[in-house]
Amino acid sequence: MRGIIGPLHKASPLIMHIDLNSCFATCEQQARPMLRGKPVAISNRTSKNSAIITASYEAKAMGVKVGMRRLEALRIYPGIIFIEAEPSKYRYVYHRLLSIMNDYSPHVTMKSIDEGVIDFAQAPPLQGKPLQEIGLEIKQRLKTEIGCYMRCNIGIATNRFLAKTAAGLHKPDGLDVITSANLRQVLANLKLTDLTGIAAHNAARLNAVGIFTPLQFLDTSEATLRQVVFKSVCGTQWYQRLRGYEVDDYGSDIKSVGRQYVLESNKLTREQILQRLFHLSEQVGEKLRSKNRQARGVYVYAKTHAPLSRNGLERRGGYFWHRCAMLNLPFYTNQAIWQVARQLFMGAPADIREIGVTCYGICQVDDQQLSLFGDALAREQKITSAIDEINNRFGSRTIHALESLPTNNYVKAKIPFGSTRYL
Repeated sequence: MRGIIGPLHKASPLIMHIDLNSCFATCEQQARPMLRGKPVAISNRTSKNSAIITASYEAKAMGVKVGMRRLEALRIYPGIIFIEAEPSKYRYVYHRLLSIMNDYSPHVTMKSIDEGVIDFAQAPPLQGKPLQEIGLEIKQRLKTEIGCYMRCNIGIATNRFLAKTAAGLHKPDGLDVITSANLRQVLANLKLTDLTGIAAHNAARLNAVGIFTPLQFLDTSEATLRQVVFKSVCGTQWYQRLRGYEVDDYGSDIKSVGRQYVLESNKLTREQILQRLFHLSEQVGEKLRSKNRQARGVYVYAKTHAPLSRNGLERRGGYFWHRCAMLNLPFYTNQAIWQVARQLFMGAPADIREIGVTCYGICQVDDQQLSLFGDALAREQKITSAIDEINNRFGSRTIHALESLPTNNYVKAKIPFGSTRYL
């Protein structure tokens, strides 16, 4: 990592950040015109305690926030419209957005299902076309190629951090550019916690040394940030990031693959909970194989309900139980994951409210190594491959184990926010 950089990065801004506005809610409003202009909240389930994963701007204006429980949102605004998430719609919009972005550069990174980055430094020559003009063109293409109600925020800057900051300046449907010329002016109108990566913990670190605003953050020396505030190379990275230098252009390998599920009822039998655990194991196996990966370890966990207080309300907390096992040989089939997960889960407590399965010790599939273990394993792999091919063609869970059949109406596919690996 380089040392002190000094001045602000004065290069032309060639990084564009595109963020779909309240993506899931907007998708539903696009698909159902009667919902347009109305407060809409999306949740993964219709149960009273399910959490809101996206709220329309109309709902946000009423005080409804992402993460709220349905009951809490109804207390704030009884007229809010709840809709159960429909992942197929959001995947379609994601792929259409990705296709549009790929038309402008071979270097496109989707940061999540509703936001992505275009690096124009590695794009074909723009022939003098300003990035603001391209941004407006992308906005229009969203409306033309996906739907007239689709909107997005666009930010342009010299690095990913400032481009994302720019995209959040004028929601919804904004388009802003941050350069070395206007950086101080932009930061002067923000709070520390408006900066991506500065939540309560990091804000407290900065406050402890007298840094209370983004401008003070910008004016702090690299040595202070590295040695006093963050006490690591993170301080140097923040010094560079704030000045417009790129430090966030990196990828990460798959280290674990998991799935969790909050039980829909506290009256499920042990057998019913195991059925849901089997379903999760199948989904983890599908994820592994979709990336040509295998695993050596399985981790399972369970959370119990918190004890009730005297007034009958659930206290915070509850018991967290977990077990894991590392095997000598790698595996990737649903049955192999389930066999280990079931054995580990035998020691789980009662009164469970949430379960999860994760595979770790991830590595690439080595067909030559696996073929050494005999005909039975080879047959199992061929059957698994055939099932995956059918499910990929005709839809997830067209073929699956009989044991998890009763769970189809409960354990449904979820849309990941932080990764697009499996979309």
